[in-house]
Amino acid sequence: QAQLVESGGGSVQPGASLRLLCVVSGNRFGLDDFGWYRQSPGNERKLVAIISAGGGTNYADAVKGRFTISRDNAKNTVYLQMNNLRPEDTAVYYCNAFSGERLQTLLPWGQGTQVTVSS
Repeated sequence: QAQLVESGGGSVQPGASLRLLCVVSGNRFGLDDFGWYRQSPGNERKLVAIISAGGGTNYADAVKGRFTISRDNAKNTVYLQMNNLRPEDTAVYYCNAFSGERLQTLLPWGQGTQVTVSS
C-alpha cells in the first residue's frame, strides 16, 4: 500500500508564502486524483484543493486565488503553493488520494505538516 509523507509547513507571518510537499511512496497503482486537506483544532478535516490525473484543479472558496495545487508525477509528489497566508489558514495540512463522486480517500493519513500563520 502507498504511503504519504507531507512536509514544508512552518510558522509565518500573515502575507507570507509556503510550499507544501506530499511524497507518495509504495504501490501507486490506481492513485490518480489527489487532494490537500486541512484540520484546525476543534474542527473537521476539510478539503481545500484537488488535482486530477490530467492536471485539472479545483479549490475551496476560502483558498481560491491564493493556493495552487500541482503535481510532478516523475517525482511522485503533489505540491500546494500557498500565497498571501492568513491567520485562518493555520491548521495541520494533509494530502490523500481519492476517487469517486464522494471523493472517498484511499490511503491511511500521513502525519501532516503544521502551518501556523500569526503576527
